[in-house]
Amino acid sequence: MPRLWAATGDGVVRIDGVGAEWTATRVLDGVGAQCVAADPTDADVAYAGLRDGGVRRTRDAGSAWEDCDLPEPGVFSVAVSPADGAVYAGTEPSRVFCSDDGGATWEALDALLDLPSRPGWRFPPRPWTSHVRWIAPSPHDADLLLVGIELGGLMRSTDRGRTWQDHRPGAQRDVHALAWDPRVRDRAFEAGGGGVAFSEDAGESWRAADDGMDRHYAWAVAVDPDVPERWFVSASTGPFAAHGGGDPEAAVYRRRDGDWQRVDGGLPHPLRSMPYALVALPGRVIVGLRDGQLWESSDGGERWSASVVRGDSLPALQALAAA
Repeated sequence: MPRLWAATGDGVVRIDGVGAEWTATRVLDGVGAQCVAADPTDADVAYAGLRDGGVRRTRDAGSAWEDCDLPEPGVFSVAVSPADGAVYAGTEPSRVFCSDDGGATWEALDALLDLPSRPGWRFPPRPWTSHVRWIAPSPHDADLLLVGIELGGLMRSTDRGRTWQDHRPGAQRDVHALAWDPRVRDRAFEAGGGGVAFSEDAGESWRAADDGMDRHYAWAVAVDPDVPERWFVSASTGPFAAHGGGDPEAAVYRRRDGDWQRVDGGLPHPLRSMPYALVALPGRVIVGLRDGQLWESSDGGERWSASVVRGDSLPALQALAAA
């Protein structure tokens, strides 16, 4: 049975698949949840990153949550390594923490702060600071880690964060989302404020991949586990359209055989609510919109339908994670 975890900006909703339908259960309210990560080995374990409350963990599918005592309160990204189970948290101001015991204790990976580009890291709405928008541990190599700073660059570590390489050549500096190909070891993908990019050398270098897209403020990215050459991104016309509360004029794109195609097949175009999340599961691709709608395709993005979600309401959506 598939399971999704949604961060709503307020709390966390667990979404369980039953056949062609989903059942939503609010499991955490009023905490300012910005991001969420699922443990790939245990569907009942998840981590929520809070805007001003650190990291919370559940080990019983959301019935109870524990404070993980992260040293920084403002959490914008959280991830669990599929390779070794390490938990990572990224904060504002920009720092990365790692836990090897499920969030009980944390190590600050502060060599990141010694990078030469650090003085120029600026998040435009709050230019006195920046934050770690995305953390992508490689599923193939427990030592390999990609980190995206909004706005500052795409950083890479090959030793679990003890040392770091500064912004990688060819990558977008305004990093919004990162993903590894689950089947092809050295392939990684980026969605950023100026477009999309991909790497075929484990994140060492990157190439732009924007041809065929008519919107370049990219936000979410997902890789189809069934077809390694097929990946998806969401994009809007710019940051104010995407996040300002009006019409984002957004779209979802699919890349295969080296070309981008805007996906239609039932998915509204343009999307009037920003597609903040993309999740690719075996046999299913899911788009999560800012207003809480879920849309899905079971044929690689050819045809789309609005998901039937019963149970508790999903009034808003900031992020999705698949268990």
